[in-house]
Amino acid sequence: MDVGVIGLGSMGKRRIRLIKDNFPEINVVGIDNNLERCDEVKSLFGIPVCNDSAEFFNNYNFDAVFISTPPLTHSNIINQALKSNLNVFTEINLVSDGYDENIKLSSQNELILFLSSTQLYRKEINYIDSEVKKSDKITNYIYHIGNYLPDWHPWESYKNFFVGDKKTNGCREILAIELPWIINVFGEIEKVHVSKNKITDLEIDYPDSFFINIIHKNGSRGVLIVDLASRKAVRNLEIINEDIYLSWDGTPHGFEEFDLELNEMKKLNLYEEISKENDYNQTIIENAYLEEIKDFFKVLSGDVKKGLHSFEEDKYILDIIDKIEEISDDEVFEV
Repeated sequence: MDVGVIGLGSMGKRRIRLIKDNFPEINVVGIDNNLERCDEVKSLFGIPVCNDSAEFFNNYNFDAVFISTPPLTHSNIINQALKSNLNVFTEINLVSDGYDENIKLSSQNELILFLSSTQLYRKEINYIDSEVKKSDKITNYIYHIGNYLPDWHPWESYKNFFVGDKKTNGCREILAIELPWIINVFGEIEKVHVSKNKITDLEIDYPDSFFINIIHKNGSRGVLIVDLASRKAVRNLEIINEDIYLSWDGTPHGFEEFDLELNEMKKLNLYEEISKENDYNQTIIENAYLEEIKDFFKVLSGDVKKGLHSFEEDKYILDIIDKIEEISDDEVFEV
């Protein structure tokens, strides 16, 4: 199988490394309009690279492409790939530009349109999903995700990174990452109350802190706090009902549940092996990134019907995020 990776920044390099390390039978070609990135990837992985899209699409007979460029470029690249009869794996899009057309095009051409949703592949999330759905109790949650924006990519200015752009801002990315699993576990959303402000001196034109109260249609409620101000990277989650108490700090070693028989907290060790890159904070491990790549290849081979998160489901989530951003501070909206 031959695959192309479009965009050779941090995510593109991660996809290439995971494919090369785990699927040696697959041939990989990279493309980026940045010649330094092309040279770096060629040196690191020994794969063919190019910086000309015509060469990339016309000179190689790909089975699929991975799109790892900034989100605002995704729609046009996805469209071009589908029109070139290529199956598509794309990183999160953050905006729904071109969704309807690309969904229709993938269906007409019988091509795979696979959307990354890494949290759905985390073992901790799968455990939470299982426990909550086994319970017959209404379940609530408190979830805080905070990370200082300049620390996201310390090797470059946040002004040069898509999270600095209001359209694809850092809070929006966090919400797009977390809401798929929250809705999958707790169900569709009925009502949302939003409080937001800006507490940093960062040169961004959007709020850096959101306090979001969510009421789900099944009666579950959640408090979701998202900020770009926390100097310590945090991901603190509590899941609460009469039979369940789960806590997670976002790391593989920080997942615990309350043992009702022993009347004490106990650690849950879900991983036999943890894959991690040192450039990222401790909550980011590579196991889930690999699992969704495996899932994509299973969909390509026909062993699995579809991925865990579709464009149709993502459009629903992006519509909610749009409303969260558009609504005034201390306002409520119904979904």
